Amino acid sequence: MRKAFLAAVAVLLATPAFADTLIDNARGIQIGADGKLQRFRALVVNDKGKVVQVLRDGQTAVMPIERTVDVGGRTLLPGLIDAHGHVMGLGIAALQLDLVGTSSVADLQQRLRAYASARTSDPWLSGRGWNQELWTDSRFPTAADLDAAVSDRPVVLERVDGHALVVNSASLKAAGITAATKDPVGGKIERDASGNPTGLLVDAAMDLVASKVPPSTPEQLAQALAKAQEQLLSVGVTAAADMGTSAADWAAMQAAGQSGKLNVRIMSYAFDVQNMRAVVPNGPTPWLFDDRLRMGGIKLYADGALGSRGAWLKKPYADKPDTRGLQFLKDEELLAKADEAAGKGLQVAVHAIGDAANAQAISAYEQLTKRYGNQRRWRIEHFQIADPADIPRLAPAGIIASMQPTHQTSDRLMAEKRLGPDRLAGAYAWQSVLKSGARLAFGSDFPVESPNPFPGLAAAVSRQDANGQPLGGWIPEERVSFEQALAGFTRDAAYAGFAEQKFGALEPGKWADFIIVDTDVAAADPQEIGKTQVLQTWVAGKKVWQRPASGTAERGR
Repeated sequence: MRKAFLAAVAVLLATPAFADTLIDNARGIQIGADGKLQRFRALVVNDKGKVVQVLRDGQTAVMPIERTVDVGGRTLLPGLIDAHGHVMGLGIAALQLDLVGTSSVADLQQRLRAYASARTSDPWLSGRGWNQELWTDSRFPTAADLDAAVSDRPVVLERVDGHALVVNSASLKAAGITAATKDPVGGKIERDASGNPTGLLVDAAMDLVASKVPPSTPEQLAQALAKAQEQLLSVGVTAAADMGTSAADWAAMQAAGQSGKLNVRIMSYAFDVQNMRAVVPNGPTPWLFDDRLRMGGIKLYADGALGSRGAWLKKPYADKPDTRGLQFLKDEELLAKADEAAGKGLQVAVHAIGDAANAQAISAYEQLTKRYGNQRRWRIEHFQIADPADIPRLAPAGIIASMQPTHQTSDRLMAEKRLGPDRLAGAYAWQSVLKSGARLAFGSDFPVESPNPFPGLAAAVSRQDANGQPLGGWIPEERVSFEQALAGFTRDAAYAGFAEQKFGALEPGKWADFIIVDTDVAAADPQEIGKTQVLQTWVAGKKVWQRPASGTAERGR
């Protein structure tokens, strides 16, 4: 054994030196392939940006070191991965009217007026982030509410979950929406007692107006992508699955890669069949730009969201018994779309929030598994409300549950109202998924939630919000361990995107994507984890973001 080791070292020393940077004096933390916590002191990174060695106490580098970066004893983690986000949506939201945290219709109107007065030349006004569940009366806003603030041009305001729009009368007119307009399949035009549109459009009905909004220019998309990357890198996200990439989005991502401006690794999923046929008609792309971009899958929708009562349930909503939500596709339609993608070698991801939608997605995947086997890593995005009887069906079909911990803390009270106390056993059931033998990947669904993964880690291990509520955690048996939570944001998120050989862990041959933070998250309590700040973010062995006054000591050979 010793002779073999010395021979290997001799070969390495005789090879041209690629390993030239030592990231030293770190409190390194990551999850091993066995699911256990690993601690390490240093990394050796070659000039290609890949890990050569992971050093623990007492170990030394076997390669010549050209440069040493002293981390100063701070905590170092693999770059975190968001398994479900909307990259361009995050950037575009930063350029639009921000309605996150509005406290009432009056607050929304005030923000809209101020935004409109500062943009007198814009033909349309767009914004996002309102959530009526945070308002005292919990009522949905209407066209009349918006008209009172802005009536001279169309206004389009997206709900925080992206599954409902409220528009003003000018928008309704521009889209030709009247009392005679029929609800589209998978969508709903909310109406008053006289049958007239109220201005609220849910799910598929949103496109009636959205299709009239002038599309973003390539320059605007480039600006949005830059904004999104800045936000992601600042919170330690070095890779993300983009769930719903349009052809225009893909072009913007490619342009950024070609110009050397793509620092966040993007695992792209085409938005439905139309974009799949336009962008990847022959199947997945290769990894591009040093493994920073790949379109490998397709995103389909089975239902809407819980907040707008578009999630498709097996039984009626407890707080609105006349509806079970919206079924987007018939069983045969979902299967046909998924089969077309699978036949091209693409990974299939299905948005499913309600228990009926989740059951439909599982059934479709079970049929696909008979055709293609269970190694295709079928994904269900969200898997928020599941019938407990359906959870054991995941693992045999090779289905990954792609879930978002902060949805649980944000939606808790609303979920109780929508479902009632007797239908929560399969709600945000992370531990039940793992115990069933299925794989779990974690993300945030940004910009629906903050892209910051640390509140997600905190929620995953505690089932509590940032204020520590509820005491003891909500349905605490569904908490996961710290190791399981960190794996969900690293190794398992990479696995869910067929990227585990590229990144997700700091191991020889993988990219040196890592972050330096101000908290030993493995030893901290949930509240401390949630408040963790990223000091530096490195991608491919290069520092791409730094918090002011958080430098590290660096010296040459």
